[in-house]
Amino acid sequence: MTRGIYVSAMTNGSGKSLISLGLADMLHRHADRVGFFRPIVEGDDPGADPMVRLMQRAFDLPDSRARGGLTRAEARALLVTGDRAEIDARCVAIYSEIAAECDVVIVEGTDLSGNDAAVEFDLNARLANNLGAMVLAVISAKDMSVDEAADGVDVARRELDAAKVSLLAIMVNRAADDAVAAISEHVRPGRSGRPVYVIPELAEISQPTVSEVSTDLGARQIAGNSNLERDVTSVRVAAMNVGNFLHLLRDGALVIVPGDRADVLVATLASSFSPEFPVPSALFLTGGLAPDPNILALLAQAPFPVFALDDDTYTAARRVSEVRGEIASGLRRKAAAALGAWSRQVDESELLERLELPRPVSMTPLRFLHELIQRARSERRHIVLPEGEDIRVLKAAEILHRRDVCDLTILGPEARVRELAASQGVDLTGITLVDPATSELRDEFAAEYARVRAHKNVSLDQARERMLEGAYFGTMMVQLGKLDGMVSGAAHTTANTIRPALEFVKTKDGVKIVSSVFLMLLQDRVLVYGDCAVNPDPNEEQLADIAVASAETAAQFGVEPRVAMLSYSTGESGSGGAVDEVRRATELVRQKRPDLAVEGPIQYDAAVDASVAASKLPGSSVAGQATVFIFPDLNTGNNTYKAVQQSAGAVAVGPVLQGLRKPVNDLSRGCTVEDIVNTVAITAVQAQQQPA
Repeated sequence: MTRGIYVSAMTNGSGKSLISLGLADMLHRHADRVGFFRPIVEGDDPGADPMVRLMQRAFDLPDSRARGGLTRAEARALLVTGDRAEIDARCVAIYSEIAAECDVVIVEGTDLSGNDAAVEFDLNARLANNLGAMVLAVISAKDMSVDEAADGVDVARRELDAAKVSLLAIMVNRAADDAVAAISEHVRPGRSGRPVYVIPELAEISQPTVSEVSTDLGARQIAGNSNLERDVTSVRVAAMNVGNFLHLLRDGALVIVPGDRADVLVATLASSFSPEFPVPSALFLTGGLAPDPNILALLAQAPFPVFALDDDTYTAARRVSEVRGEIASGLRRKAAAALGAWSRQVDESELLERLELPRPVSMTPLRFLHELIQRARSERRHIVLPEGEDIRVLKAAEILHRRDVCDLTILGPEARVRELAASQGVDLTGITLVDPATSELRDEFAAEYARVRAHKNVSLDQARERMLEGAYFGTMMVQLGKLDGMVSGAAHTTANTIRPALEFVKTKDGVKIVSSVFLMLLQDRVLVYGDCAVNPDPNEEQLADIAVASAETAAQFGVEPRVAMLSYSTGESGSGGAVDEVRRATELVRQKRPDLAVEGPIQYDAAVDASVAASKLPGSSVAGQATVFIFPDLNTGNNTYKAVQQSAGAVAVGPVLQGLRKPVNDLSRGCTVEDIVNTVAITAVQAQQQPA
């Protein structure tokens, strides 16, 4: 039977969308098929509801499993005529269609933002009961004292009890940072004795983005950068002379100024180009006043967007102050902050106990990646990113920090890194920046490098020069135990990333070669392909090393290793140099790891297809169900993983380096922000396996 969870606001402005998002993230790691339903939406088109769209994008939900119901106008008209039964009937019908495809459905109720909150509460309670859903109630502690928040929980319990709903949990949201612990202590236990979770107000969510402000105000962009994802951290009205205005300007401030104030426009632009001065999030020109054409030409180069408004300055400032950020805007940075807060404050295992969900039977790409993030944050590690002057790295670092995945250090000239981040609206708060050129660690690292490379006649001066390179400095941080792992390669070659590790990190005992695997995320399972990125033509001993290392990597990420040593021949059916080499490599694997299930030589079809396996290798414990595939050479492996990626729609995560004593991983120079996030999470998981 499908489990329904009704997320119901108990106060206006509860921020329940954070709860829905965190709940969906948790459930996607513990249930096969998750759905989302909003019975009442605010806009004119239920299918275009921002929260429905966010859930579809974030969790790859088809339209049939993430839907809106009635518009608020439709629901209001039915309430006015007293036809509540029609609301119930239509919502139950849509919910039933979603539930038919799902194991669990999250239902997000109304916001209690209408004129009659009591009517909306009754509507939500009726719907929850008619849908047979358990209620997760959300209370806003915004502007509440500790005692008021605790009393609010008691009131919510009484109201929900009177409505005869099945209560799953109560959560207090939007609490002041310094009140979270006190509210948790003061909340009185209910009949179940289960905890009430308290989540703080997050500036990263409540602060609107430039996109949200410009859309809300109907502003027209006339110049500047097109990146509208910047957070508006404050609002500055330029109603003073330039000197006093610049004194008050801060990074991320939205500047409101009449369009004819050329002095302020030029000063704001100059500030953004100076490393010592702040970069605003946007410039809003008021009064319908067009700037001088020469000034407008200068503003075209601004690293922030410039908008025009017909409103006067006072009206514009008032309207901007009323805009609040929303998770449903769909920005990954806001979603990352929400999921980070959820993971810090909610005991998922305890909450899952209350739900008693059936165990999932398949591993989808989305579930694997969500579980990867969860595993990375379960034992916190510290990862270094040497390429601080690549904006993709900075954006990934911000998301990782907001999601609370791991601690991060970024290498690079601090002023340039901060300037780049500010110009792109990236917040590096909470992330350590280190400049190898000025770091006090440089001499220590150089001395160690000169020592381990003395046989190559490396002098101390040469070692000091080498430590200016991010990959060398970062790898030495990991080697000497300052940090736990390194991810590089977004702006450099694979050789640049691996070379330092080969020089002084070295391979693990008994391993003669550094290799790589791709984690191939298919629709219902995860396969491991090696080596598809590093070794062009491995010999039999190297193939055996790659196979053992790949099996260990598979086990690290929850894949039971069943190793297929691939060739163009299966079993004893063929012979020849290449086949014989794979056959000998297979025997070496069995000698090294007699506990491993390994088969070779074997063709790909016999490795994955049970019917082919039955005819070619009956009785094999690997044939037809292999999970780890070892290719005979780089040409075969690289082409195969790309063919599967493109033809089968698989998600390829990697390359994941293996065989080194310390976790170091390489990125493709064409990597996306998401690729960097996943690779850092993989590196953090690898670091968890390191001996203490």
